[in-house]
Amino acid sequence: MEELLELKGRLLQGDIPGALVIIEDLEEMSRDDKVSNIRSYAKILLLHLIKQQAENRTTRSWDVSIRNSALEIQSKNKRRKAGGHYLQPEELRSALEEAYEPALNAASLEVAEGLYDPETLAAKLDRDTIIDRAMGHII
Repeated sequence: MEELLELKGRLLQGDIPGALVIIEDLEEMSRDDKVSNIRSYAKILLLHLIKQQAENRTTRSWDVSIRNSALEIQSKNKRRKAGGHYLQPEELRSALEEAYEPALNAASLEVAEGLYDPETLAAKLDRDTIIDRAMGHII
């Protein structure tokens, strides 16, 4: 909010270069917020894909969560007015890779009723396959 007030002040003063700097900051803050949202949904998506692979089964609840998370990522990634996307496929993959470890930590509490620590669970999984599946749901 402070940035908007400062932007208004600079525009009223005719300080276009200063206003443009603030606009760039606002754009970056908006993008960072979108990416953070995408990572949050990526963690949920990966959590259920990890559980599916680790337990070699699925549930309707996991399937719905996977679909909903993918839909939310797609929605959050769209630039409504400017068109295009905030994250291109390679950046989306990178966001999934960053979300993998937190998802693995959460999954370790649920897979086999919490029997495995994250490291043991990770050894049982094919990380790349899980991330590829996640990308397939999003793209």
